Amino acid sequence: MAGYDLIGDVHGCGATLVALLEKLGYREQGGVYQHPQRKVIFLGDLIDRGPRIRLAVTVARRMVEAGEAYIVMGNHEHNALAYTHPAPPGSAKRWLREHTPRHNRIMEDTLAQYQDYTNEWDDTLAWFKTLPLFLEMDGIRVVHACWDEALINQLKKRFPDGRIDNSFLIESTDTSTQAYQIIDRLTRGANIPLPRGMTIQSGDGYTRQSFRAHFWAAHPEQWGDVVFQPDNLPGDLETRPLSPHERQRLSYYGPQEPPLFIGHYWCEGIPALPTQNIACLDYSAVKYGRLVAYRWSGETKLSADNFEWVQVVEEDCACTDLDRNDSD
Repeated sequence: MAGYDLIGDVHGCGATLVALLEKLGYREQGGVYQHPQRKVIFLGDLIDRGPRIRLAVTVARRMVEAGEAYIVMGNHEHNALAYTHPAPPGSAKRWLREHTPRHNRIMEDTLAQYQDYTNEWDDTLAWFKTLPLFLEMDGIRVVHACWDEALINQLKKRFPDGRIDNSFLIESTDTSTQAYQIIDRLTRGANIPLPRGMTIQSGDGYTRQSFRAHFWAAHPEQWGDVVFQPDNLPGDLETRPLSPHERQRLSYYGPQEPPLFIGHYWCEGIPALPTQNIACLDYSAVKYGRLVAYRWSGETKLSADNFEWVQVVEEDCACTDLDRNDSD
């Protein structure tokens, strides 16, 4: 095998995923996209927001189950599991992830597209439970949002392969537990709250009261040293000093660590490397940006020349045989 093609957040852009796979040299054989020398690693967040969610899940799942791809769990897969799982007896809420207007909005496209395929949706949720939270293989590391060595080591004590069980899922929705800390950091990364009364109008259509922080600044001093999202901080907060408490919220991944691949962060523009050993592959596909892959072939120092991408068309309307067959 020549290497891996790591693919960022698809978010329901199923036809665009097919176009990217074909650009990378994968061909559909017996319902599974395959390459003679390479395999795919998906970085999670297959679902929500896009117009071809079932197609995206079908393509990825068939590849994973056929041994042609690997995948890690994203925060949207975890959200779906918690949203559809009843809360334990005696709880004050009905579901692990309450059905608030915000949570309903996030899930509405996925639920609508599976509305007439309830058995398929139940089976998809069962598959989501089998997805690992991280991968370490052949000299690379993969996680959806943030590699936190201490938390991953704690996770390994319970689940050496990173695959959680139902008990851990329930724990992970209780903010007082270590399970919550693990899920939150690995699938959502570090978030720093904004000052009271300040908000960000995010490019994904939500009002946020915190900003996403990255984890590769060795000695960050101010907010601008760690902010990692396309939305600007309000006011002059870029120069606001990081407090000791805020520094404690951050993880750190040093330049001596193995190559790491992440998604999650809604980057924009031409794909670039934040450091020589970290590649973020989420380039806002569902917001008509790019669906991005990194073609890794064994190098320890990553290169921006190895990015590949396809521009996402507004309607993501191409129809494939997989799409037609699964809609019968």
